[in-house]
Amino acid sequence: MPVRRLDDFFRISARGSTVGREVRGGFATFFTMAYILVLNPIILGGAQDANGDQLAFGQIVTVTALVAAIMTVLMGITANLPLALAAGLGINAMVAFQIAPRMSWADAMGLVVLEGIIVCVLSATGLREAVMNAIPAPLKQAIGVGIGLFIALIGFVDAGFTLGHEGSPPLSLGTGGELTGWPVLVFCLGLLLTLALLARRVKGAILISILVTTVFAIVVNAVADVADEAWGLTVPEVPDDVAASPDFALLGDFSLFGAFGEVSVVTAVLLIFTLFLTDFFDTMGTAVAVTSEAGLLDEEGRVPRLGRLLFVDGLAAAAGGAVSASSNTSYIESAAGVGEGARTGAANLVTGGLFALALFFAPLAVVVPARAAAPALVAVGFLMMTQVGRIDWSDYAVGIPAFLAIAVMPFTFSITNGIGAGFIAWVVLRVVLGRAREVSWLLWLAAGLFVVYFGIDPVEQLFGVDD
Repeated sequence: MPVRRLDDFFRISARGSTVGREVRGGFATFFTMAYILVLNPIILGGAQDANGDQLAFGQIVTVTALVAAIMTVLMGITANLPLALAAGLGINAMVAFQIAPRMSWADAMGLVVLEGIIVCVLSATGLREAVMNAIPAPLKQAIGVGIGLFIALIGFVDAGFTLGHEGSPPLSLGTGGELTGWPVLVFCLGLLLTLALLARRVKGAILISILVTTVFAIVVNAVADVADEAWGLTVPEVPDDVAASPDFALLGDFSLFGAFGEVSVVTAVLLIFTLFLTDFFDTMGTAVAVTSEAGLLDEEGRVPRLGRLLFVDGLAAAAGGAVSASSNTSYIESAAGVGEGARTGAANLVTGGLFALALFFAPLAVVVPARAAAPALVAVGFLMMTQVGRIDWSDYAVGIPAFLAIAVMPFTFSITNGIGAGFIAWVVLRVVLGRAREVSWLLWLAAGLFVVYFGIDPVEQLFGVDD
């Protein structure tokens, strides 16, 4: 009875889910984050290290899929949460454009491995879990709402519905205030379909919309004169080749302490600190938001099996560096799977399995264009926004930090920045109101680290860190 064993192991029925929902959720999560198979190679492969060397595109595709597959499955089995992992956006850009130009790729990836090891140690000692449990409930709710707006903005930007440009306003509707081109029309119709299916409570609404919109995009691309670049990273067309051979040449190509021979010790430490803080709090926000949306938080607002979740996340960071895929971390796009009904780690078996297949069928994995996946992100943003009503806005000591956490995330395009703004405001307002004793020492520590994080440029100047 394989299905019954699966149900018992992952407690699918106990969490109010079904095998069908977990499978749909796993597919939805994969489709909303499959873009990383293209984007990570573009970011890492588009940069040069201090020696002028570049990483090969095909090799990066292989290691990106490999680590995502292994760590997503490991998260599902050990933590039993529908939380998928892959190369972290933002972190990979920092590695490519801020760290690698100062040293070799092997040295840069060694710093990522060190950062992951530090995260694992803190997770094993329980400190990372203690920090998460020290976050007040209103801030956790605000983090979830902020992330909802953040991923909705990602959806609008990926679709070309919202674009940034120099000058004022910084964001506008499409190009020059107008929506132009077939791809944007595909997104708009896909979004309307997604919202209509959600409103009618159709099972598999998000997954159905992704598949239908992808088929529509393929048809549009075939009959209309659409430039490839108008679709974004992936073009919706039937690929010439279905399979491709994976290239594992990058496995183990890192130097654990090589960076300390290329830059000063202070520089190396600050680079590790920045990587660590981004990884630490991005995961914190993602874990809280996804599990909250799934209704898995306990009575005290704590994430189940948090210690295991955080340890696997740290292990994923180290593993990503060890294969030159950059730090891997928990993905907020997992909320798309939750929106499909996923409530357990069984969904991760599906998502991880699809990443494993992408090792050999990469051409098929990138058929879904951003314009077809983006509506799912906007819809998930709506679902996560519903938590805003739980926050007590009448209490300014609660409302102001919550507002900052919510607003800063989409406006700075960073989960970490929003969490930092909320933490600092929470501590400062309690000091101002004479309620400093209410603040946990861990929250004091986290707020202090964020002060350093936001002021990293003056700190680097103070210590004479080289560019």
